[in-house]
Amino acid sequence: MSLKNKVIIITGASSGIGKAMAIELASRGANLVLAARQYVTLCEIAQDLQERFGIRAIAVQCDVAVEEDCHHLIKQAISTFKTIDVLVNNAGISMRALLKDVDLDVLKKLMDVNFWGTVYCIKYALPYITKTQGSIVGVSSIAGYKGLPGRTGYSASKFAMNGFLDALRVENLKTGVHVMTACPGFTASNIRNTALAKDGSQQGESSMDEGKMMSSEEVAKRISNGIEARKRTLIMTVQGKLTVLLSKFLPGLLDGMVYNVFTKEKDALLK
Repeated sequence: MSLKNKVIIITGASSGIGKAMAIELASRGANLVLAARQYVTLCEIAQDLQERFGIRAIAVQCDVAVEEDCHHLIKQAISTFKTIDVLVNNAGISMRALLKDVDLDVLKKLMDVNFWGTVYCIKYALPYITKTQGSIVGVSSIAGYKGLPGRTGYSASKFAMNGFLDALRVENLKTGVHVMTACPGFTASNIRNTALAKDGSQQGESSMDEGKMMSSEEVAKRISNGIEARKRTLIMTVQGKLTVLLSKFLPGLLDGMVYNVFTKEKDALLK
């Protein structure tokens, strides 16, 4: 599947993996609908991509936690391009707090953005993607296969996303719609800087060594390749593949390994 001249919606496109996806897909000739809350930043990205790659790109202000915003996003895409070929559900937030300390509103916000934001966008885009036999992509996480300490709400939202996409894939086995779950490992992006602390404020600084992580650009390239090849699932790191394997066959061992990893992060929540 060539992405040249395809119409692709990317949520969370103003930074991190979403911005890297926009650049990568534009370089492959795709026309883009960029969605995020940061409208001015989106407009600058859209203009830059049009000038650099000769594609068409529009910016749509959208908070995916708001259903009507997601409906508006899809209507804007159709109004401008008349069709949708690919929807990349990338918008997401993280957290860093133990359950005993965290405000429950933090967990609700993560579910609203990470899970419901995905559901809303897919619900309104699905009729158009069915017509083109296009692709639906969920940018999930290894946290959707293994619960991570201090990230209960994040893990819950990604488990929910994975289950939703899996069911959607089966529902569409005969429609020609391609559904792909993409699970990066730890990625060098701003998601940990904007992760919510126990009171809902942004933690402001990553608790991990970003220099040892996969870049957003590499993640974007792998996801783009996965769309072209119509892959079912992308587990992008050896660590991630090992985590999925151990969660099936040696879950108790994996619990201890995960615990030990998270005792070594900066200002560790586990001692």
